[in-house]
Amino acid sequence: MAVTGGTHEEFREYVVARGPALLRAAYRLTGHASDAEDLLQAALVKTYLAWDRIQDRSALDCYVRRAMVNINISWWRRRKLEEYPSEEIPEPVLADGLAHLPEQVEQALDRLPARMRTAIVLRYYEDMSESEIATTLGISVGTVKSTVSRAMAKLRGDLVLAEPRPRHLEPQT
Repeated sequence: MAVTGGTHEEFREYVVARGPALLRAAYRLTGHASDAEDLLQAALVKTYLAWDRIQDRSALDCYVRRAMVNINISWWRRRKLEEYPSEEIPEPVLADGLAHLPEQVEQALDRLPARMRTAIVLRYYEDMSESEIATTLGISVGTVKSTVSRAMAKLRGDLVLAEPRPRHLEPQT
């Protein structure tokens, strides 16, 4: 049964009044603005079609939010079915200036002193905790923290990517 006459106006007023808050809730569910808009619209369509059956108008937000949760779960399940495991992990596509970044990181790691390189590899490649690294290297947790911190600072300094200068700032020759 379609919504007609004054009921249509009542629904429109509800959407105008509560739309922004419901959109924020949809965004929290999806994490993406465009997905949130789609989700809210789908939930509002369900609400519109059920408008005459919803007796308690004070529970409208609950109805719409429950519809958003159910729809989002349905979409998630559908997407999950469209994804298939693979034997190989695809290589990430990097922007033009970042194409050689993995090699640059490896080279920067090679330039670090042995203790720093070891601490970084254990922390970020082997995912060891600071206390595990301290035990492995026979040093204190504080030394691990400072070593990793100094190593990361050196890596950041070594890996600063040169940003292209705007053409109007280039020197005239």
